Formats: sequence, C-alpha cells, structure tokens
Amino acid sequence: MNDEVQHTHLDGMADYIAALDTLCGLAQHDLFVFEKDFENIGFNSEARYNTLRTFLLSSPANRLHLVAHNTRPLVLYCPRLMTLLRQFSHSMHIYQTPKHLLNVTEPFSVADESHYVRRFHFDDPRGILAQHDPAGARVLKSRFEEIWAASHPAVSPTTLGL
Repeated sequence: MNDEVQHTHLDGMADYIAALDTLCGLAQHDLFVFEKDFENIGFNSEARYNTLRTFLLSSPANRLHLVAHNTRPLVLYCPRLMTLLRQFSHSMHIYQTPKHLLNVTEPFSVADESHYVRRFHFDDPRGILAQHDPAGARVLKSRFEEIWAASHPAVSPTTLGL
C-alpha cells in the first residue's frame, strides 16, 4: 500500500465527480461533505449509492455528514441519497448552513482525516484530490466542524420530518 502524499489536479466537473467517487471509496470511518446544493455532482448515481451504502454497512461506527447551503435539490433530485438517510439515520446526517455562512463558497470533502477533495469555488470546476495528506485533511475537517456547529439539521429521514 502506497501512503505517499498524492495530489491530483482536477480540471473539470467530470474530474471532480470522479474524485468524489474515489474519496467515497477511500473512506473507512468518517466522510464529511460540504457543498452548495449537491446538484449534478453524482450523489444520485447508482455507483455512489452503492459505495456509500457499503461504507455505512461496514461498521455501525461509520459516519456520513453532509452540509449544504441549499438542501432542496438533495430532497428533490437524489432519491438514492434519501434512501440511505432512511436506512442509516443513526449514521448519516444532513445539515443546512445558516444565512451568515452563505459567503463560504469553496466546496470540500474529507475522508478519515487523511484524504480530501476541494474546489476553489462553487462556480469553478478546478480543484484537487489529495490522498494520504493528513495535514491538509485536518485543516479541512476543522473547517467542516466549524460549519457543522453553526448549521442545523435540515433533512429528516421520515416524510413528516418526525
């Protein structure tokens, strides 16, 4: 197993979606994802669904945390993700940022304090996939925790929100 720091530059949305797939596959314990709205980035694909389901099934201690500025597209256009939320409500949480955090415009995801994907801006598909980079991952995880602490639960696993 190669544990050398590896950075792969992303030049478009296809690269970014593939990098998210790679990151989801690398996650062994925790996966943290911050996005604008999760629209058109592969969270309803069958492959991503299967990867996330396998991740959540592999241990009851595994956690998937999603934060978005707008969670409506998740509910409307990601039925597979909503199925995961219903099946794994104890391990998966979806939060929405408050208005005062709408100025945070750099999406990023972190797996296991070791790997991450980040873009420079919601409107810019360029970014980086970093593997075996715990220093960079810790910085982003800390940033995620700050966003998470200021955010609120936004999507319920039940239809009625109960």
